[in-house]
Amino acid sequence: MSEPIAEPAERVHVTRSRAKPGGIAAAADGAVPFRRSRKPPWLKVPAPGGPTYRRLKAEIGAEGLHTVCEEANCPNVGECWERGTATFMILGDVCTRRCGFCNVKTGVPSWNDPLEPLRVANQVKRMGLRHAVVTSVDRDDLPDYGASAFVGTIRSIRMQAPGCKVEVLTPDFRGQEMPLAKVIAERPDVFNHNVETVPRLYPRARRGSKFMRSARVLRTAKEMGGASVVTKSGLMVGLGESFDEMVEAFGILREHRVQVLTVGQYLRPTKNHLPVDRYWHPEEFKALETAAYDLGFESVASGPLVRSSYHADQHMPQRAVAG
Repeated sequence: MSEPIAEPAERVHVTRSRAKPGGIAAAADGAVPFRRSRKPPWLKVPAPGGPTYRRLKAEIGAEGLHTVCEEANCPNVGECWERGTATFMILGDVCTRRCGFCNVKTGVPSWNDPLEPLRVANQVKRMGLRHAVVTSVDRDDLPDYGASAFVGTIRSIRMQAPGCKVEVLTPDFRGQEMPLAKVIAERPDVFNHNVETVPRLYPRARRGSKFMRSARVLRTAKEMGGASVVTKSGLMVGLGESFDEMVEAFGILREHRVQVLTVGQYLRPTKNHLPVDRYWHPEEFKALETAAYDLGFESVASGPLVRSSYHADQHMPQRAVAG
């Protein structure tokens, strides 16, 4: 005689105490909500909150300005703002592209403030910066892809803070030369455009962009700017690339006349972004730095917490600093 079939147990919903919610509850399908993976000790940084940080946060917010430090959840925001430095993000905080690693909002931008360059320059003067970094979201919706805003910001900083060096971190302008020429004509001290990752990972990580197009933008910027403009680019590790692929990408950048290189660890912002393949050890970053210098880069910053604008004033070629 067969055993009787057991009745399925009734699912009982128990509400946790709001005061002591306990651990993470699984969904009905058993999936556990996103929780950040445990980071190795070399990636631990103090939470921001010092007096200078709080003051700058209030001042920048009062001016209606955006910083990539906040929008991209940069791990160095506390340190950099305590040092009195920041990277300004112009043209709003909504990007027209959707990179798999980036925490900046994606959608249809509506930001168009002709006074933004002047407000950025005023903040640069107020902070007493010696080296200001200006970047932007991608604005493929604009006729010149946002180049005019970079032009206005460079000019305004030159007027308001003439002793401050200006570094621009631009989009690829869809590879168009005219928008790029407008920016280079203002002679920024540093022209930075990040390739972000190795060519193989572009279809997954940088939809809408092309590695070789970005490399050509950097080479063209150097050809247009000559000795007065330093070219710079940056990559992340942790998306699934190999050491050899990284060195190969470095080589392509050198062939396209890039002078300064930054390499840092990718940190996943949310569950909707690409997962971290692995955390590279500091010794591996040191090996990447050595390989980059062997290829002829004039300045290299390679480390787990390095970001494109991290201590940007300290990673200039010596001849450019002297000039």
